[in-house]
Amino acid sequence: MPTGCILGLIGENGAGKSTAIHLMLKLLERDSGKVELLGTDIDAPEFISRRNDIGVVLDEVGFPAQLNARQLDRIFSDTYTRWDSERFFTLLRQFSVADDKPFQAFSRGMKMKTGIAAALAHGAKLLILDEATNGLDPVAREEVLEILTDFTRDETHSVLISSHIVSDLEKLCDYIAFLHRGKLLLCEEKDRLLENYGVLQCTEEMLAALPKEAIIGQKVGKYGAEVLLRREFKPNGTELLPCSIEDLFVYMVKEETV
Repeated sequence: MPTGCILGLIGENGAGKSTAIHLMLKLLERDSGKVELLGTDIDAPEFISRRNDIGVVLDEVGFPAQLNARQLDRIFSDTYTRWDSERFFTLLRQFSVADDKPFQAFSRGMKMKTGIAAALAHGAKLLILDEATNGLDPVAREEVLEILTDFTRDETHSVLISSHIVSDLEKLCDYIAFLHRGKLLLCEEKDRLLENYGVLQCTEEMLAALPKEAIIGQKVGKYGAEVLLRREFKPNGTELLPCSIEDLFVYMVKEETV
């Protein structure tokens, strides 16, 4: 992924999103292949010095249950060379998270907010977020999306985020990657994806006349057919309706499963 952008990782449960992220973070041992973050092999000795440049929020934040944010701040100030306490507490106030309550007293949403604040408070250049907006109410999700957008205004910063909330990724991301059963179906600029595909409402006869390579997916009902297809195959005299990233993913997964 290019620097200065946000890449959304989309896939159904079990597609391999969390596995891919765990491999990047060496929480799992890979069977083969190579993993690079920030241009450095994660097994190379010099990668150790780059860990400060990576901020991480997993679907389970995992801070010690009995600690509060003030205690976390003291620990992180000794852990990260660029830890910014002011930034950490500013984000906590913005998220309405108490800094004197133990982590175990928080809801899932509050835990996620604390994790996101910590990930943003040590000068990271790459943020890796695994379902980090899950459990947040719509207002808090919007706040997080705005913060991530601001983060990538610095062209040396990048974000990799996986989420089941496809509408968030469609709003936020510059690039979209589709995973299905451990296979990368595609990785493309979001705007190009939306430009290259559309929905055709047609009769079954028109559907039968379309070349197979044009069709990503289809729904045939009582009153006709709805087809997701590549725009270069649009039949003359027809118009295509816009498709969403969620439409595209659902149709691609169905095609891959058949």
